[in-house]
Amino acid sequence: MNSRKSPKILLVEDDPSLGMLMKDFLGMEGFDIVLAKDGVEGLSSYISNSFDLCILDVMMPLMDGFTLAKKIRKKNTDIPIIFLTAKSLKEDKLNGFDLGGDDYITKPFDEDELIRRINAVLKRSFKASKEEDCKCQLGLFEFDHSNLELSLNGEVTRITKKEADVLILLCNSRNSLVKREEILVKVWGENDYFMGRSLDVFITKLRKHLKPDPAIKIENVHGVGFILSDGEK
Repeated sequence: MNSRKSPKILLVEDDPSLGMLMKDFLGMEGFDIVLAKDGVEGLSSYISNSFDLCILDVMMPLMDGFTLAKKIRKKNTDIPIIFLTAKSLKEDKLNGFDLGGDDYITKPFDEDELIRRINAVLKRSFKASKEEDCKCQLGLFEFDHSNLELSLNGEVTRITKKEADVLILLCNSRNSLVKREEILVKVWGENDYFMGRSLDVFITKLRKHLKPDPAIKIENVHGVGFILSDGEK
């Protein structure tokens, strides 16, 4: 989080009363809030502004929060997203994390908890953006963590920030076990069941990216963690 300016947040909430209450409350806490009343207006606001974080209600008219998140992710794979919803079904939470959501808050929520979650997500995002450049050889691939690139025979594949963050942890401990909780705490900020399911999705995506080199393997040690090997000892 940049201490020289207030973090700018896109808040998309279709309940006008709750939207204004959240805008006023977060504004008093030092955040710069842009409020949109539905997904279409939210997308327009996102395109025309620069934000540090998005808070998206899931159930909205015209365009729901999950659809809006997909459109935002096509434009920016790194911006933190918090989903806000009255739903508490496990499937909805998993869907949110699978879309790259950073957190999921169920209504009604405690205002202090909301502030803490926002600050935690912004802190992780800021810390990740300040990480030093890191390039390494991974089997036949060249992995550029800072630029989110996997290169093979001159062809470059762009991966997401979370994919890169997970992969760099595995690379730095290749041929050794990296525990699930270590990855979850360092990349997602906490060890949580739903985030653990999201981690499994990202591991599957990484295996797909790395499939052209059969020497690279990400072994799942059930319930414990993962071991990355690339044929090198």
